[in-house]
Amino acid sequence: MHKIPSSEITPEHIYRSRRRFLRGIGALTLAGLGVAACGDTANQTPALTPGPVSRQTDERGDPLNTYEQITTYNNFYEFTTQKEGVAHLARNFRTSPWTVSIGGLVHKPQTIAIEDLLKRYPSEERIYRLRCVEGWSMVIPWLGFPLHKLLADVEPMANARYVRFETLYDPDQMPGQRDRWYAWPYVEGLRLDEAMHDLTILSTGLYGNVLLPQNGAPLRLVVPWKYGFKSIKSIVAIDLVAEQPTSLWMAAAPHEYGFYANVNPNVPHPRWSQATERRIGEFERRPTLLFNGYADQVAHLYAGMDLRVNY
Repeated sequence: MHKIPSSEITPEHIYRSRRRFLRGIGALTLAGLGVAACGDTANQTPALTPGPVSRQTDERGDPLNTYEQITTYNNFYEFTTQKEGVAHLARNFRTSPWTVSIGGLVHKPQTIAIEDLLKRYPSEERIYRLRCVEGWSMVIPWLGFPLHKLLADVEPMANARYVRFETLYDPDQMPGQRDRWYAWPYVEGLRLDEAMHDLTILSTGLYGNVLLPQNGAPLRLVVPWKYGFKSIKSIVAIDLVAEQPTSLWMAAAPHEYGFYANVNPNVPHPRWSQATERRIGEFERRPTLLFNGYADQVAHLYAGMDLRVNY
């Protein structure tokens, strides 16, 4: 069975600094520290319990991951790069009051309190697969609403071509943001037609309950055909822009992370293969599906593009 070593799922600057540290003391075990640019990091006991879901599988018949798995296996570098520390650091994270600004190249810019956003756009269940760039995956019953509803209401201008998302910047609450390697705050982006696709949602909950801080409360993006790091968490700003945004991971490691980040088994990460993945809760690896299995719905967005160049 193929297993990705921890050194292969660590950002390069962290990996190299650990190598130097090991040479110096020769005793530190790194087994629990391997992380990369995924959407979600390990933490401790969730504060909430799962609610009802409409079904126990996705459309392919794959069973849902458990609430415990989903809420205790997440990457969230704003808190820490160590998977086992996120929940502890996020346990008092304040999600109220919270506002989201929508602006840039729009005719009707606005700032919306999270409670008003929830009233305006009622949540619906979306069961999606999540594929992490590290090579693991889950099946998650999200609650949220299609992003295109919000974008339509702010009326994009004709020259708007991309959507730029930004996470809260608050090092007092998010101590990981004191790490100067990264260009905080966390920024991500989509092409406008990707953002307007019906599969793209803003999530406010999962498993019939509100999002926990470690999962991106109170509002996160979910784009199921892309690697998880595109699904930015704890969003405070959404701007429509003319130029392609530079995401945090593009700035940190441009040779490893491109703008599109579409799940593609035929395009390896520079440090590991993407041909297979391990579903959390399973032992054997399974083949990775092009566009994470959503090719029928989204492949037309990339017609004529070289997916090896536009990775």
